Amino acid sequence: MNPKDRSEGKVFLVGAGPGDPDLLTRKAERVIKEADVVLYDKLVDERVIALVPKKATLIDVGKDPNRHKVPQHKINDLLVRYARTGKRVVRLKGGDPFVFGRGGEEAEELVAHGIEVEVVPGISSAVAVPAYAGIPVTHRDYASTFTVVTGHEAAGNELPWDILAQLDGTLVILMGVSTLAENVANLIAFGKPAQTPAAIIAQGTTRSQKIVVGTLDDIALKAEAAHVDAPAVLVIGDVVKLTHILKPQDANAGNHST
Repeated sequence: MNPKDRSEGKVFLVGAGPGDPDLLTRKAERVIKEADVVLYDKLVDERVIALVPKKATLIDVGKDPNRHKVPQHKINDLLVRYARTGKRVVRLKGGDPFVFGRGGEEAEELVAHGIEVEVVPGISSAVAVPAYAGIPVTHRDYASTFTVVTGHEAAGNELPWDILAQLDGTLVILMGVSTLAENVANLIAFGKPAQTPAAIIAQGTTRSQKIVVGTLDDIALKAEAAHVDAPAVLVIGDVVKLTHILKPQDANAGNHST
């Protein structure tokens, strides 16, 4: 790499957290308020977007299921282009940028182009959304491990369902609303007991939070009846029983169906 190619600007890969703007970290807030350019995703709360300086360039690069407003390679190009003009660029993502957020890909691209990059971790929906629903992903009496996967892989049957079905701990599936029935069917087919407790939480940590509780064999039907839409987190395992004891967070809890 030619030293002359190194940008005077910098890119921050910032996690905005799972939804509730109060869960934004202090560092993330400071970086957002100092930004010259912000490229933000669909799931970032509008109250977080409101922190962006009025003079800053604000670019919506959000993704809907099966439809990307801006393809990933163009997002990468925008990050590089703006950084090379000497700008402080914030790539603002829901949750944590390195948890199914393509932050690793973007960081690689920036480094390859000689762009300075800094990661600002965010609270992941994988743990925060269950927590707001009264579900700890680990508990000494119920689960000492937890596994996080993305439900997007289900359509191609690329996930190791045979292994996932045999795990004793908590299984958290992100971004899997459209493949919910297929996900649970795969787990049952590979030996996960059909009566394993399961919960799906939509719009987690926000005032629109909706919690549907059931078992592996009926959670898809219950979610459909409750009109559960993305974004949602599916939690499978005995820790789901605790939602009836610990209860959802009062500040943001919405509907609670069983």
